[in-house]
Amino acid sequence: MLTTLKNAFKMKEIRDKILFTFAMLVVIRIGSQLPVPGVNGEYFQSWFAAQSDGAFSFFDAITGGSFINMSILALNITPYITSSIIMQLLTIAIPKLEEMQRDGEDGRKKIVSITRYVTVGLALIQSTAMAVGFGRQGLLTDFNALSVICAVATLTAGSAFLMWVGERITEKGIGNGISIVLVINIISRLPEDLGNLFEQFVFGKAPATAILAAVIIFAIIIAMVVLVIILNDGVRRIPVQYANKVQGRKMVGGQTSNIPLKVNTSGVIPVIFAQSLMQFPIIISSFVGYSGTGVWSEILKYLNSGYWCKPSQIKYSVGLLVYIVLIIFFAYFYTSITFNPLMIADNMKKQGGFIPGIRPGKPTSDYLNKVLNYIVFIGAVGLTVIAVLPYIFSGVFNASVSFGGTSLIIIVSVVLETVKQLESQMLVRNYKGFLEK
Repeated sequence: MLTTLKNAFKMKEIRDKILFTFAMLVVIRIGSQLPVPGVNGEYFQSWFAAQSDGAFSFFDAITGGSFINMSILALNITPYITSSIIMQLLTIAIPKLEEMQRDGEDGRKKIVSITRYVTVGLALIQSTAMAVGFGRQGLLTDFNALSVICAVATLTAGSAFLMWVGERITEKGIGNGISIVLVINIISRLPEDLGNLFEQFVFGKAPATAILAAVIIFAIIIAMVVLVIILNDGVRRIPVQYANKVQGRKMVGGQTSNIPLKVNTSGVIPVIFAQSLMQFPIIISSFVGYSGTGVWSEILKYLNSGYWCKPSQIKYSVGLLVYIVLIIFFAYFYTSITFNPLMIADNMKKQGGFIPGIRPGKPTSDYLNKVLNYIVFIGAVGLTVIAVLPYIFSGVFNASVSFGGTSLIIIVSVVLETVKQLESQMLVRNYKGFLEK
């Protein structure tokens, strides 16, 4: 990876793209520190510190601290991520959108345009909920119509600006703009989180204990990174043979190819879906200012990751089991709507392709379904291990960090994808240079 980055800086065109991307990221970090006009920052930070759950901790991690600072970029790119997922699901459900997706570049541009409008709409809804829900509790220094409108406009504009920055990084930078913005937000929180871990388990301890604790912390992080890399790169390749056929005076076909089925077909989406579903009631309760007791309060504790795996309150770990079931369910659900074995089998049949030992048509579709079910289960188990381990350590050892397995999956996946994009751009650049010579 370092060699790729070093070689990239030797090429002016790619170096300019990297520097442009870096400049955009600096702008994002500056924006994350600028407060929304009329907001009482001290109130929100004290409120956030009083929260015992992880519902807002993960949100703060993926917004790079801009949420806890209640900056102009507090919503960050979360509305865009949500709208992208919604559009992806609607593309499967609505024939018109599915037709757009098949129209090539023009259809893709239309879907991207709709995604932008949905992003602004979601940002408007979220900012209104925050301004009204938290504003009347003390977030706004003067809770009136003008201050609410100002806060809503600022937060919505900040989210739209970040969407624009992400698209510019994709267009003029090294690519994968939205993902890079998300990763830089998460990485910005890592020094503070690692500092908290070392302060809790290393600093002030006996030398032998401190060294052992430091080694264990780094070993766990490295092991999780390696697991994410294996999960991200794991592929089951199904061989495909194409029959010989005559075209004019030539014999064509007879080629061998393969269908690559990724072990982690759905990426980090199942974890995000599961987290969102578990945290939604907690977030809504916080917005309306609910802090009572009774049955609903007990239900919220079961959903609250801050209570999971605590030896003194082990009964609330039932919520963790529900979380695991949701991850596995969404892994199968998301794969089922994004991967169509029947369509692949039909396309193979039309092109004269077949899987050795499997008849074309429905038998091929059934075979792909069977293999896919095994692969999805392995990927779901891997995702579950990565997502659950931080909760176990947090509950048992009271290790307080804002990033977890989800953040780690996002960082590693985006870094690997970005390195591959740089390598492909350098390869294209080398080909151009060779052809010019």
